[in-house]
Amino acid sequence: MTQGPAFYDHEADEPPAAPPVPRPVVPPGQEPWPGEAPPEVEPPAAETQVEPESEPEPEPEVEPGLEVEPQAAVEPEPVQEPIEEPLAEAEAPVAEPPAAPAPVAAHVEGGLEIPDGYRVVEGQPQGGRAVGVVVSRFNGGITTQLLQSALDELAALGVGREAITVMPVPGAFELPIAAMALAKTRRFACVVALGCVIRGETPHFDFVAGEAASGLQLAALETGVPIAFGVLTVDSEEQAQARVGKGAEAVQTGLTLADSFARLRAAAASG
Repeated sequence: MTQGPAFYDHEADEPPAAPPVPRPVVPPGQEPWPGEAPPEVEPPAAETQVEPESEPEPEPEVEPGLEVEPQAAVEPEPVQEPIEEPLAEAEAPVAEPPAAPAPVAAHVEGGLEIPDGYRVVEGQPQGGRAVGVVVSRFNGGITTQLLQSALDELAALGVGREAITVMPVPGAFELPIAAMALAKTRRFACVVALGCVIRGETPHFDFVAGEAASGLQLAALETGVPIAFGVLTVDSEEQAQARVGKGAEAVQTGLTLADSFARLRAAAASG
């Protein structure tokens, strides 16, 4: 029985698939079809050149019967290490020269000049008067020389030993009260105070020197008797040794004031 043509049942059968459209092969160097990306062309691999291996050098042939001397080993030349230069020491700061000491104030030369036409009451260091001397035992090596200088000056001015009274005291701090005691007796025309105070590490110097000076001044003011200040206030023994002649100066000061006071009383009494 001959079969007739097949009928297409759109409900039971699937539609026939369309045959694939063959894609034309695009040869290299031609443009792609519209809408398609150009095909990727891989670069040709680089050819690696192989260097020919070097053939080992043939060893020299040794003739039979000949000895080959061994070659001495070549010692490598010693590499001289770089010598490290010592670091330059830091230059010490140049110390500035010490400043020149301030000049020591000296006494101004010249004497006092009083114009003519005025009544002047001025005494002279004359002998013939009783003198009291108070002297400190402390720093005896200096005060002994001060006392000797004062006694020599008294003798040079004509004051005999019998008219001189010497009263030693422990230190310079006790000079004022001893000087006042001598002055209050009214037996002495003047009193000479001798002592030596040397600066130390403590403020002791300032207290002793200051109190000795103010105390002697107070004794003179209260009694009215001239009290000459012959106390050395120095920084060292050397300075004191250079000033032991102050004993003689103190004697001249005391006798001059005593003579001035005597002339003043005589002038006042005569009217």
